Amino acid sequence: MREPDEGPDRGPDEGVARFWETTPLSAMSPEQWESLCDGCAKCCLEKFEEEETGDIIYSRVACALLDLDSCRCSDYADRARRMPDCVTLTPAALANSRWLPETCAYRLLAESKPLPSWHPLITGDPDSVLEAGQSLYGRAIKPGPKTDPLMHLIDWIR
Repeated sequence: MREPDEGPDRGPDEGVARFWETTPLSAMSPEQWESLCDGCAKCCLEKFEEEETGDIIYSRVACALLDLDSCRCSDYADRARRMPDCVTLTPAALANSRWLPETCAYRLLAESKPLPSWHPLITGDPDSVLEAGQSLYGRAIKPGPKTDPLMHLIDWIR
């Protein structure tokens, strides 16, 4: 675990420039970009678009590559090849970010909104996501041959 004052352009002290507040998404280094992910894993759930409203509806069914204990991808480096529906986030891909959870740092910054107070870049603690009740830990299920995501819809993610 990193100390709160370590990492790319970050610090918990007043007056210390926090890179996500000063650097456009398109200008972030790979390390900065990856550090925006809070590890909640909400984006790794099966989701559907409601035809009439266009609302995104989430299910509890996770991607087959999601490690449900760590809430991290078990093959992050090769995920796009193994899971063709997996979206590799880029600044360009954020032009339509409404499919991402409302708490997602990528979506929030693309919409010029601040990070939530529980985000690890704010707290310096990667466990703050779990402590804030924002993690999928213990809430998601693995897909299976008889698993119908439509039977596992949830409403706690927006």
